[in-house]
Amino acid sequence: MRSRILASMLAVTAVGMVLAGGTAYAIQRERTLAQIDGRLADAAADASVVAADAAAPTLEGTLSALVQRIRPASGEGTFALLDGATAVVPGGDVPLHPERDAAFVSRILDEVAAGGVVRGTALVGGEPLRYVAVPVGLTGDDRSGTFVFVSDLGAALGPLNDAFTTFALVALVALVAVGLVGWVVAGRLLAPVRRLRETAARITASDPSERIEVVGADDVSELTVTVNDMLDRLDGALQGQRRLLDDVGHELKTPITIVRGHLEVMRAEDPADVVATRDLAVDELDRMAGLVRDIAELSDLNRGLRIRPQPTPVAALTHTIRLKAAALDPEREWAVTQAADRTAVLDPDRITQAVLQLAANAVTHGRGAVRMSSAVHDGRLVFSVEDDGPGVSVEAARTVFERFARGAVGRGAAGSGLGLAIVAAIAAAHGGAASAEGSVFSIDIPLVEAP
Repeated sequence: MRSRILASMLAVTAVGMVLAGGTAYAIQRERTLAQIDGRLADAAADASVVAADAAAPTLEGTLSALVQRIRPASGEGTFALLDGATAVVPGGDVPLHPERDAAFVSRILDEVAAGGVVRGTALVGGEPLRYVAVPVGLTGDDRSGTFVFVSDLGAALGPLNDAFTTFALVALVALVAVGLVGWVVAGRLLAPVRRLRETAARITASDPSERIEVVGADDVSELTVTVNDMLDRLDGALQGQRRLLDDVGHELKTPITIVRGHLEVMRAEDPADVVATRDLAVDELDRMAGLVRDIAELSDLNRGLRIRPQPTPVAALTHTIRLKAAALDPEREWAVTQAADRTAVLDPDRITQAVLQLAANAVTHGRGAVRMSSAVHDGRLVFSVEDDGPGVSVEAARTVFERFARGAVGRGAAGSGLGLAIVAAIAAAHGGAASAEGSVFSIDIPLVEAP
């Protein structure tokens, strides 16, 4: 990833440099060529004016006047031809002498033969020249003359080419610098991802406690926070799994020990002892089957309880639950002390399951009448079940809804210890919680009223 990021950065930077430098070079080159063409056009116009002003009696005089009065600047040159031969050249030390190139002179003569001013580009001595050739004639003189003005394109474009070469070298150095800086920056940016990968590789099911250090507040840091949260959930799931296995092993050990012990001391010749041992073994196996059933249901709830909320009249639901709960112990008194007159959005089947479990808990561990209620407090919907038993202590209330937890003295120790854990799971699926205070067991969920 680091290499791909760096390659992308360098590619974008290189393309940007090439486009910027190439565009600037092309624009400046066109400006230089336009200036040269403008200079040639001026030279051609000046030739007409000078020839008219010179009023020389001979063609040689006119050509001399042109060469003398239209002086070339640096990188430029002039000469005149008379009947195809070089007639006049500038005096002094002139570095540009295109008249010495026979091929170039021949080309000029061929082009002006058709008449009119000719402008073009030619290679002279390996150097590109831009030229203009102006035919010159004199009335009464049958000879033909030509005035030639040339400009050295290489000399004119040389500074621009040098500047572009310098730009290319500087751009190359800058590209290398960008590459080095980009390599370091990409490494630092990807360091959390690398640490994340290394940490994830070290984490195993036996040691899921390690976490990744969060540095900064960018997207990578947010990813680190998310992964740490995921690791926390996995750690919690693994710990829950281990705790469940430990609890299951502990809970199943007792009935197995009981059955084995009675089978070992059973007197096979005593029919009554055989029947008693059989009944005890069947009873313990039934208890084990109930424990396994509760574990399976709780496991389904922990995997993600799917509820089906729907508008439900709370008062009617409360009375319906009381009628169903009365079948748990027809000898007891069952009553609804309060019913919330609201229509709430909830899963009536799951709420019924949870409240019936609280009612079953009251039948198993409590005494006297069982009172059920539903009420709204501060935007919360509370279903409660209360009996006349001694209830649970404050210390036991904190753990009674955990798996395999049982009440303290006064509530008994019967049951698998999973029923209230199922109640808590149903309450959590509705966004609420289960609680116990004395002999009052409740589930508290947010009140979402039907529109």
